Amino acid sequence: MDPSTYRPSPLATTEAHPDGDGWTLVFVRDLDHPREKVWAALTDPARLDRWAPWAADRDLGAVGDAVLTMVDGDTREAMPAAVTLAERPVLLEYTLGGDRLRWELAATATGTRLTLRHTVAGPDWVPKVAAGWHVCLDVAEMLLDGEPVEAVRGRAAMDYGWQDLHDAYAGALGVGSAGS
Repeated sequence: MDPSTYRPSPLATTEAHPDGDGWTLVFVRDLDHPREKVWAALTDPARLDRWAPWAADRDLGAVGDAVLTMVDGDTREAMPAAVTLAERPVLLEYTLGGDRLRWELAATATGTRLTLRHTVAGPDWVPKVAAGWHVCLDVAEMLLDGEPVEAVRGRAAMDYGWQDLHDAYAGALGVGSAGS
């Protein structure tokens, strides 16, 4: 995908709120694909490797320990993860470091409503992860559409409008700060 021709999709429906010791971003996106196809994109290591910020050491569709390797250019950082809920094709929840990610898939008339609840350390992280997931899910949607492009990970996201997305989500959510 050429960064000069990429145009981010419209902002997702989002909200953010305090959650225990952290903050939870709720990120909602409608996809024109059935839940089974979206589930496969969320759990199958080969598909995850095409759009997610990490590579998985196993299929995430079953409860248990996993290793998710964050990818940023040539830098790779393996991080322990644990799938805590896996109810195909409606609910996937796992921890990664101090974060908790909960993916809910609801059938719609045209496909799937994907709701991600990503709990992070504090409010400054909320627009950062919103911008990152926005770019990643744009890439995932291209993959689902049968038009796969190279995954956009780490610092490369800056070339794909990450900062503008960050600032837009910071303003829309009223958390974090624009320009960081």
